[in-house]
Amino acid sequence: MAKILILNGPNLNLLGTREPAVYGADTLDNIVEELRSLAAVRGYEIDAVQSNVEGELVDALHAARTTISGVVFNPGAYTHTSIALRDAISAIELPVVETHLSNVHAREDFRHTSMLTAVCLGVVGGFGRSSYRLALDALITHLEG
Repeated sequence: MAKILILNGPNLNLLGTREPAVYGADTLDNIVEELRSLAAVRGYEIDAVQSNVEGELVDALHAARTTISGVVFNPGAYTHTSIALRDAISAIELPVVETHLSNVHAREDFRHTSMLTAVCLGVVGGFGRSSYRLALDALITHLEG
């Protein structure tokens, strides 16, 4: 069975309690479990990684090269700062869909720029937990060509 990596960056381990007006009341575990069910129906398995450490996210992308078909990635605040993650996405040559719970363009100006978008297949954001479902659907549709 083909695998998809759901990769989550800093502070996403606090979903459900962190700024629920912005990020919603769902926990990351709940979101990932829903994605596992949706992926299984389409014949895919989900691996999930969350880290608050940039280097661990880079390592997860590197490890994905040999076992993963594509990545749904919510890089959190690293979206706006990480050239290392951009380079890792470029290096692994896998389709990556950048995703965000909130609409980053409706927030602070510094959130309007993504270091990663140019090397990703696409971006889905602003739809809360549905952003992940939409990103997963887009990725699988792309993989199935």
